[in-house]
Amino acid sequence: MLVACSPGEIKQEINGKKETVKGFNVKLQDTILFPEGGGQPDDHGLIGDVPVLRVTRQGAEAVHFVSSALEVGQEVQLKVDWERRFDHMQQHSGQHLITAIAESMFGYKTTSWELGRQRSTIELDTPSMKPAQMEALEAAVNEKIRAHVPVAVQVLSLDDPALEQVRSRGLPDDAAGPIRIIDIEGIDVNMCCGTHVSNLSHLQVIKLLGTEKGKKNKTNLLFLVGNRVLKYNLMCYKLYISLTLDWTVFDRTGPDDHVDTVDKIQKTVKGLQKSNLGLLRDVAVLIAQNFKSNPERGNFFTLHKKEGDNEFMSIIANEIGTEETLVFLTVGEEKGPGLFLLAGPSGKVSELGPRVLEMLQGKGAGKNGRFQGKVNSMARRGEVETLIQEHCKNEQ
Repeated sequence: MLVACSPGEIKQEINGKKETVKGFNVKLQDTILFPEGGGQPDDHGLIGDVPVLRVTRQGAEAVHFVSSALEVGQEVQLKVDWERRFDHMQQHSGQHLITAIAESMFGYKTTSWELGRQRSTIELDTPSMKPAQMEALEAAVNEKIRAHVPVAVQVLSLDDPALEQVRSRGLPDDAAGPIRIIDIEGIDVNMCCGTHVSNLSHLQVIKLLGTEKGKKNKTNLLFLVGNRVLKYNLMCYKLYISLTLDWTVFDRTGPDDHVDTVDKIQKTVKGLQKSNLGLLRDVAVLIAQNFKSNPERGNFFTLHKKEGDNEFMSIIANEIGTEETLVFLTVGEEKGPGLFLLAGPSGKVSELGPRVLEMLQGKGAGKNGRFQGKVNSMARRGEVETLIQEHCKNEQ
C-alpha cells in the first residue's frame, strides 16, 4: 500500500552533466526495491507503470523517487529491474568472497569498496599487491565458486551477543531494527544490508583486472563478477577482431605472436615519423630560401600547410629573419583546428597577435616578436591574412 507521496527532487546525471530532476518521494507499507547503501547502488523498477528512478533510505523506511504523483492509500504492484538487481547481487557477493579470502590468505583487510557501473573496486589496507598474490587470490575465489558454497541470511537483534563475532566496519548512525548477517558457509560471516546470491555458484566467475594505487598507503583492487566478465570478454574479443581485421600482417602470425607484431609495427611507424619530420625540416628551409631569393619579395610572408608543427613554423621564421619581415604561418585543417605563428617586429606582433587569436578562436601568448598558439578554426584565415597585409601596407 502507498502510504505517502510528497514533492521532491534528485540530482541525476544527464548527458554527462549533473542536473536537478523534480518529481515525488513515495513511501510504501513495504517494498521489494533495495535502497542504496553499504556500497551498493539502489534498485530500479516500477510502481504500477510508473518508473522508480531512485530508492534511498531514511532510518527504517525506503523512499522511492518517481516522476509523477501517485495516490496515497492505493494498493500498488512493484516490479524490480531484475537484470540490474542480479548484477548487483553478483558484484556484492563477489566482494564479500574476495574480501574474506584476501584477509585469510594475506592478512589484507578491506577498508571500503565501490560497486561501479563498469567495474567494482575493493580498497585493501596494504601499500601494494604483487601480481603473484593477485593470481593466487583469483584462483582461490573461483575455486570456492566451483565448490557451490551456500550463502545464507540471518537476522539478529541489536543486543544479540552473536553480533560480537561478526565481521563489520560498523553500523550507520541511523541504523534501525534487526541486523542482517550474510553467512558464506565456512568462509565469512558479515553484517550487510545488501542483496546477495544464495549460492556462490551463482557468481559464475570472478576476474581480477588489476590494482591501482589507493590513498594513504592502500591499494585498490579492480574486479568483475559473473555476467560482467562475459560482457568484458565479448568486448575484448570484438576489439581484438576490429584491430586485426584490416591488417593482413596478422594473418601470417598466430595470436601469441601479435604483441611482437604490433611492437614491430610501432617501431616502423616511429621510424617513418622521424623521417617525415626530417623531410618537413628540409622543406621549411627550402620555403624560406625561396622567399629570400625572390627580388620582388615584400615585408610580409604567409603560408598555410596541412602537415607541420611548431618546429616547422619556427624554422621558416628563423630562416627568413623577422627583424623587418612579418611572417604569418599556420598548420592544420583548412577550416578546422590547428596551430599558428605570427613573427616579426615586436610592435607589430604585439598589436596584431590578440586580434589574430580572436579571429581564429584560439589561445596563445607572445613575447620578443613572436605570438603563437592553438586555434579552433581556420575558417577566417583569409581575413587574418588580409588584415596583416593591410597593416604592412600602412606601415610603409
